[in-house]
Amino acid sequence: MNNALGLMKQRQFLPLFVTQFLGAFNDNLFKQAMVLVVVYQIYNDPAAEQSFNGLASVFSIVPFVLLSALAGQLADAHDKAKIIRIVKTAEIGIMLVGGAGLLLARHGAHYQIAMALMLSAVAALGVHSTFFGPIKYAILPQHLKEDEVLGGTGLVESATYIAILAGTVVAGFLTIDYAVIGTLVIAAAGWVAARRVPPAPRQGPELKINYNPFTSSWRLISGTLHVPRLFLAICAISFFWTMGIVLIVIFTPLTKNVLTADPHVATVLTALFSIGIAIGSVAINSLLRGHTSAKYGPATVLIMGGFVIVFALLCRTWPAATPGHLYDSWEFLAIPHAWAVIASLIGIAVFGGMFVVPLYAFLTTTVTKDETARTVAANNAVNSAAMAVGSAVVFLLAHAGVGSTTMLYLVAAMCPVAAWIAQKLHRACD
Repeated sequence: MNNALGLMKQRQFLPLFVTQFLGAFNDNLFKQAMVLVVVYQIYNDPAAEQSFNGLASVFSIVPFVLLSALAGQLADAHDKAKIIRIVKTAEIGIMLVGGAGLLLARHGAHYQIAMALMLSAVAALGVHSTFFGPIKYAILPQHLKEDEVLGGTGLVESATYIAILAGTVVAGFLTIDYAVIGTLVIAAAGWVAARRVPPAPRQGPELKINYNPFTSSWRLISGTLHVPRLFLAICAISFFWTMGIVLIVIFTPLTKNVLTADPHVATVLTALFSIGIAIGSVAINSLLRGHTSAKYGPATVLIMGGFVIVFALLCRTWPAATPGHLYDSWEFLAIPHAWAVIASLIGIAVFGGMFVVPLYAFLTTTVTKDETARTVAANNAVNSAAMAVGSAVVFLLAHAGVGSTTMLYLVAAMCPVAAWIAQKLHRACD
């Protein structure tokens, strides 16, 4: 079935789709609300803002590095649907902790406690995503036909970015009090949807689980990377998400301090970026007609890099607002440069989505069904380590006085490397 949207009618796919959509929505509703409170209400220093975003990213990423191997083993050893339900139950508790931090920060009380609660929730959401991440891709070959896996992967990936869009937009226009209520309601709705996911029991021989996070991670990664196209796919995805984390960390401070725009503009630009990735995720499935291939990988990531350079140049020539004033949405759109900024952001996102979606499909179609969760987990561990390095680089560069606009060139410089890896992957699969 090359028409991926037809999967939305299937009982084997729709509940999973809804569950992961609500989870991604809630994750980004909370994180965007946190970032906006910190950047626009607590700090008034570009370096401090970027440093906090980098620190929050590290808190979110570290669980992937430490626990991905365990998450993959558990997913392959047990019913994936049961694990989903446990994870979604935990989400409700996480949002209670994070919501308390948001409320304290919003009302200007006990900032240190508020920061601790919010960062604790970010770390817990990282654990939540670590255990859910391998399942949302690994369950697809178990529930879908072989020619439906790429379409299902594209839908899951595009829905994730639509959820990022929705969560980001809602966070930008809700008060913190309503955002806290919203996170709890969405967590409850995700729990209900999770109970509708069909069973996905263990396949293959019984798996002996290694609970040591260090030895299990090493064995998992080394056991996966010996397969050439898996190794190349994971390397390419890791490069993509290293570039992505740099963009994520600097984006809101860049909007405030370079584009001199208010939180609503930051929300709209992030939303447009998410729409672009969703479009790219669906478009590549149409181009490849359901066939898992990296043939368009080199071109798409190079075009993405070109748009990053254009965006950086536009930022350098941006007419800043008068001191003490931030552009609102209408003032921002009235500036001629604004439409070029929007077009370049959408270009980055569309071609980024086109680059990464086929790579995820490689992870679930290269190995047997009883190894898919561990393969995705190995990918998550390597990706997260790369993203942690990216976050640390942003943190160090910010403290060294490097501006967010200059950091965009770092992203652009990584694109040819990602293209080279994608080209090697394409040749390895011929």
